[in-house]
Amino acid sequence: QVQLVESGGGLVQAGGSLRLSCAASGLTFSTYAMAWFRQAPGKEREFVGVISRSGTITRYADFVKGRFTISRDNAKNTVYLQMNSLKPEDTAVYYCAGGSIAPMSYDYWGQGTQVTVSS
Repeated sequence: QVQLVESGGGLVQAGGSLRLSCAASGLTFSTYAMAWFRQAPGKEREFVGVISRSGTITRYADFVKGRFTISRDNAKNTVYLQMNSLKPEDTAVYYCAGGSIAPMSYDYWGQGTQVTVSS
């Protein structure tokens, strides 16, 4: 059974930082691109960024470029989302997903972790 479990969310002031983790089990982690998405209240889920299977390629949504960084540790079956210079508009539930970059499709999803940024 595949499981993706996010952690590291919480409440932070604007300008602060958080690091989210997503621990995977039940799949061959290194064969999956891993992505982060987010969903704010009343809004549709949106793409945040993705990292390739080897970790050599990353892509980000324009609204997080320069502030967020995705990394992965295939030995630990874990992907990370380092979030710096957080803004109130970054408040959302953040989800990790496993799949492929091209074509962009995701087979597995975590349950999400709440990030709240206060102004």
